[in-house]
Amino acid sequence: MTSVSAETAKQTDIPGANSERVDVSIAIDIQNLTRHYGEEPAVNDLNLQVFAGEVFGLLGHNGAGKTTTIRMLTGLITPTSGSAQVLGLDPTFEGSEIRARTGVLTETPALDSRLTGRENLAFFADFFDIEPHRARHRIDFLIDAFELQEHEQDRVGTYSRGLHQRLALARAMLHEPELLLLDEPTPGLDPVATRVVHLMIRAFRSEGGTVLLCTHNLEEAERLCDRVGVLERGQMIAMGNPRDLTSRVADQQVEVEIAPRFRDRAIEAITRAIPGVRIATVDHLVRVDGLPRNRIPDLVEALANARVPVYRVEPRVSSLEDVYFALHESRSR
Repeated sequence: MTSVSAETAKQTDIPGANSERVDVSIAIDIQNLTRHYGEEPAVNDLNLQVFAGEVFGLLGHNGAGKTTTIRMLTGLITPTSGSAQVLGLDPTFEGSEIRARTGVLTETPALDSRLTGRENLAFFADFFDIEPHRARHRIDFLIDAFELQEHEQDRVGTYSRGLHQRLALARAMLHEPELLLLDEPTPGLDPVATRVVHLMIRAFRSEGGTVLLCTHNLEEAERLCDRVGVLERGQMIAMGNPRDLTSRVADQQVEVEIAPRFRDRAIEAITRAIPGVRIATVDHLVRVDGLPRNRIPDLVEALANARVPVYRVEPRVSSLEDVYFALHESRSR
């Protein structure tokens, strides 16, 4: 891979549609990008910068605009308005150059079901004009890395979904791209296949590669991504690293374990001492939502003053899932 990391990148000239100096520390630069289908915007005034050497997660439900964004970034469709640069190139005019330098994995990757796994990789190596000796070495490496040795001579039409997806990602990485554009790479995969895909994404990043990961798998994004952006109806509604987003957007939840017969007294004491929090109870547990961390001592003091026996107080760390649903609920309101 020839990608330049964000730490060492500098301003340099990159041949493209124009002669402006391009910051190669920015792998993807999207400005006010919009795409309409009829009157409805699939992507609406999107602004985003993905830095070289990072894994950026584009989160959203089906129909949020993730796939449309990737198709515009690779030059397969043109935007209604706005602009984008990928590796310093304009997708509208230089889509073929972008596709030569990127690896793309779609939800329905195109592999020839009549050919074996190795034959598929050999076909695409020829398509990318990879020198034969280098192609054999690269194919051997990827078959080993994606644990396809036992199936490389099987026809792809006989592959399970997990094997098919592993081979598709191997194909996307075959020509040693600088950037991976992954559209839902792991839906429906078994844990083994998912683990292999995650390991290869991490390895790609560790070698200086950049990844734009489109997913609605929030646990996956939390594990893999340096930063994430949340798309809702084609608009970016939040962006940041997962930890910052969870602390900024999702409510703090505190779980308190008490004796069940003191439940009503506990609810009354908490409501009186800390108005505005939301309280739910399950047997001996009282869950308090929307409580700032610095008010946890007030919670404990209120329960002690009400003579409620407290056995355990445990703040719950919010997740990306909490962020996603908090944002979705806020937008719905």
